[in-house]
Amino acid sequence: MARILIADDAAFMRMRLANLLTEAGHTVLEATNGAEAVERYRQERPDLVLMDITMPVMDGLEAIAAIRAFDPGARIVVCSSLGQQAIVLKAIESGARDFIVKPFQPDRVLGAVERALSG
Repeated sequence: MARILIADDAAFMRMRLANLLTEAGHTVLEATNGAEAVERYRQERPDLVLMDITMPVMDGLEAIAAIRAFDPGARIVVCSSLGQQAIVLKAIESGARDFIVKPFQPDRVLGAVERALSG
């Protein structure tokens, strides 16, 4: 299965996503902000990143740009409570493959992960 980096400043959200993904057979890495996500990506080269938008130090959109500059083929799915159309469009334009709005349904997350990994 895949190695997936979860980047979210909320410990509860990281735990919820980690439990869902490990139960599905994936290996999970974690980052608490965008800068840490970029660093972990460079060190670990995960198969996929689940990225929040609103985080301290560096937000998700900046982190997406930094990761994609390092690895243009990076697979990133945004998972955020900011579901406004402008934010969704900006995330997709930055290179995200999908956008999941919190609170999420587990099937929606697993489906987005499978599509991102296969595409």
